[in-house]
Amino acid sequence: MRKSLPQRIALSVVGVVVALLVLFPTYWMFVTSLRTPGQILSPKYDLIPTSFSFGNFATALGKDNFPTYLMNSLIVTVGSVLCALIAGTLAAIPLSRLRFTGRKGFLVLVMVAQLAPVSALFIPLFLLMKDAGLLNTLPSLLLIYFATTLPFTVWMLYGFVNGIPYELEEAAMIDGCSQTGAFRRVTLPLLGPGLVTTSVFSFITAWNEYLFALVFIRDKPKETLPVWLASFRTAFATDWGGVMAASVIYAVPALIFFLLVQRKLVSGATAGAVKG
Repeated sequence: MRKSLPQRIALSVVGVVVALLVLFPTYWMFVTSLRTPGQILSPKYDLIPTSFSFGNFATALGKDNFPTYLMNSLIVTVGSVLCALIAGTLAAIPLSRLRFTGRKGFLVLVMVAQLAPVSALFIPLFLLMKDAGLLNTLPSLLLIYFATTLPFTVWMLYGFVNGIPYELEEAAMIDGCSQTGAFRRVTLPLLGPGLVTTSVFSFITAWNEYLFALVFIRDKPKETLPVWLASFRTAFATDWGGVMAASVIYAVPALIFFLLVQRKLVSGATAGAVKG
């Protein structure tokens, strides 16, 4: 049903207001990162600054071991996302395509695992990693991020696989494809938007994780960027300019990842593929 002109104008105004509210903290972070310490602490705080300074970025990038922290975060985040996508796909396909005893119960357990509070997992995971000799290592973080993002990945991919008509695979098998070939040639390409969407949420979850990295890692060269970001606050003061500049730097890899995959974030890739 087409909306009238006043309704469209009202919706546009509401959309602009919501967008400004959402984007304002990011704008404030970026603007503050370009101010000097005197400007940040000054009672007169202009919404639009008239002068800029890149000293905060130099301070943030000049902190010890920043490239190492960046590489550590990329390793554990990308590794956990790839592992979760592979395992989640292998779980979502049979859950969607096969009918077996306990299938619904398994889906309920997946949802319960996703709803479990992260704080409840600290002690068992700590003891598990200690017994496995993985404490204070990057593989421990990779495994933990993989385990915490896997339930969400399975649940999301299960929904996306359900949206792909099985008749497409059957048609491919009638044309001579094996079941594996039909999945690889038909289902997997159509599952691309689902894989990308799930990877974005999993990437953000693992990239922003702080508590496990703080508790399970003790050596400075093995720390990740969230722990590095907290180092700008000391017992005596907080370098707000450095915090804001570091936050901008911290957001860049996630922003780049989103820009690389944002074209795939489109739903309804199979709409109209099968006419019934």
